[in-house]
Amino acid sequence: MKYSKTLLACLLLASSAMTQAAVTVTGDVQNAGSFAFVPGARLLDAVSHARPNAESYWLAAAWLHQPMVEQQIRLKAGVLFDLKLLQRGALLEEKSSLAALAARLFEEVSRLPVTGRKVAVLDPVALEVAFARNYPLNDGDQLIYPLRPTTVTVLGAVEQTCTLPYRALQPAHEYLESCLPVTDADADYLWLIQPDGQVQRVGIAAWNREDGVIAAAGSTILVPVRNDDPDLPTPDLNEQLAQFLATQPLPEVAP
Repeated sequence: MKYSKTLLACLLLASSAMTQAAVTVTGDVQNAGSFAFVPGARLLDAVSHARPNAESYWLAAAWLHQPMVEQQIRLKAGVLFDLKLLQRGALLEEKSSLAALAARLFEEVSRLPVTGRKVAVLDPVALEVAFARNYPLNDGDQLIYPLRPTTVTVLGAVEQTCTLPYRALQPAHEYLESCLPVTDADADYLWLIQPDGQVQRVGIAAWNREDGVIAAAGSTILVPVRNDDPDLPTPDLNEQLAQFLATQPLPEVAP
């Protein structure tokens, strides 16, 4: 009987080890590291264990969720395909500046990782009061709590990517005054990617100007490529590029 009880205990321990999974929390938290959890654990369990600092920039906290990776691999592949298609079409039409822009964006996107980021509220207080936002965890998930940034990034159809000082309450379109678009840029819209991963197309021309759209600290502004040429059919390029850029979390520490 004693042997049987010992064997049963070992089997139970082995079963427990096999069913446990791990999530990693990094950045501005009091208890960074990899934590084991059992099936059914949710975001708040990991957040409570990690204890993000009260001064952390919770708005920009990122959840890298393993089930999202495959979808984002396809998203990145689609963006790269459209950029290559645009480059080749522009070369055929002898639009050298557009071809060069497409080639540069292709290289920049190629270097970006597929993260699996899922838009989520990672404010510990909000998670406590809103169960619907307290999503289940998956093995291999990661939570990142960055420090508050002091910049806004402008990229896309510009001469070169600009890292500009963040100005409180400054409308998103005003950042373009310090990072001028190229001739192949879409002059009617920009794409605003807030640090929480939310994406918004914003009208910036005289006929569609959307006033009061503010870029938060750490935002990315994508100046889209003008793609109204019917001979260069990439109608979803800018939206999908903005969506993929939104999967990139802010650095854990200030640059």
